[in-house]
Amino acid sequence: MNQHSEWGMTRTAMGILFALSLSHCLNDMLQSIIMAVYPLLKHDLLLNFAQIGLITLVYQIAASVFQPVVGLYLDKKPNPWFLLVGMSFTMTGLMNLAFASAFWWVLLSVFFIGIGSSILHPEASRLTFLASGGKRGLAQSIFQVGGNLGGSLGPLLVALLVAPYGRQNVAFLCVFCVAAMAAMIPICRWYKRVLRVMKRKHQVAEVQSESPLSKKMTVFAIGILLVLIFSKYIYMASLSSYYTFYLIHKFGVSVQSSQIFLFVFLFATAAGTLIGGPLGDRIGRKYVIWISILGTAPFSLLMPHVGLVWTCILSFIIGLILSSAFPAILLYAQELLPYKLGLVSGLFFGFAFGIAGIASAVLGNMADTYGIEAVYNVCGYMPLLGLVTYFLPNLRSKIG
Repeated sequence: MNQHSEWGMTRTAMGILFALSLSHCLNDMLQSIIMAVYPLLKHDLLLNFAQIGLITLVYQIAASVFQPVVGLYLDKKPNPWFLLVGMSFTMTGLMNLAFASAFWWVLLSVFFIGIGSSILHPEASRLTFLASGGKRGLAQSIFQVGGNLGGSLGPLLVALLVAPYGRQNVAFLCVFCVAAMAAMIPICRWYKRVLRVMKRKHQVAEVQSESPLSKKMTVFAIGILLVLIFSKYIYMASLSSYYTFYLIHKFGVSVQSSQIFLFVFLFATAAGTLIGGPLGDRIGRKYVIWISILGTAPFSLLMPHVGLVWTCILSFIIGLILSSAFPAILLYAQELLPYKLGLVSGLFFGFAFGIAGIASAVLGNMADTYGIEAVYNVCGYMPLLGLVTYFLPNLRSKIG
């Protein structure tokens, strides 16, 4: 049975989906500023790669550990205005990051930004599911592409508005926090109306979950999905955290040029995300996951051995293919547990962020010890873990 039919939400709320995508875009643009200012922080505070990795670890832990908690809490006690709380944390963190003059201050700043992310992702992902009207792949891709597009714009903003003038200019980017809050207000009002309807019809937390698989197979499938997240986000962490340093070290490009190359990669991830969801609606989530993770391997293995132009081309291809995986993985998990949307979204976003954070810290130490090029020689093998997709049950024939 279609869950949206049960809730009386049979139409896709496109206006709300685009508002969610815009909110996600602005949020992730602001979040990505952290990694984009790494070269400036390294220069200003005389940091080493291990400290850069620790900054990422603190941010990612804040953004990951709290996500399942927030998701579970909002599953039980929905609050239509919680998105605005998250953006307030992000604004506080960014303002502090602009003026941080000590390493501990930087860590505190990114912790606040991470808390903002931990609130937005599970809640906005749940609202995307509710607003989809059954077009789940399309809805999740619209939502995810906003985040990836925003993630690609952060480094571009830093390259144009911050790097030439100094880190303090990050403070001016807080105007985008205000814009995000403005985009969230109609979403919050819509969700408030939805909750009123659901409460009136006694449909908030009443229906027993009807997973398409047995409990044992559901746990097994979620385990496989987490292995795939592990593979994807270790490799993504190597690019998002250290790609600029790799280009500066190996090819001698400027900090500003390295940000442009990072933008190319992140823009490709936005485009790939837009493809993954609708394609999963057509051919099944499992096959999209197969293609997107395992299909990245030839390019990731080749990239450490080519020149600057081909590095840029291969990073674009990698971003395009690999990024199509997450909408398919998240939707597969949501369809396994359709009445635990907040918990599932928080778990998978949180695990992704956590893996990325731990990987960044480990890879930072690797870069200090063995050199930045060693990071890509090792991480190029991670997409081969996509082979475990073979063991995923095919849900296409099991859900209506």
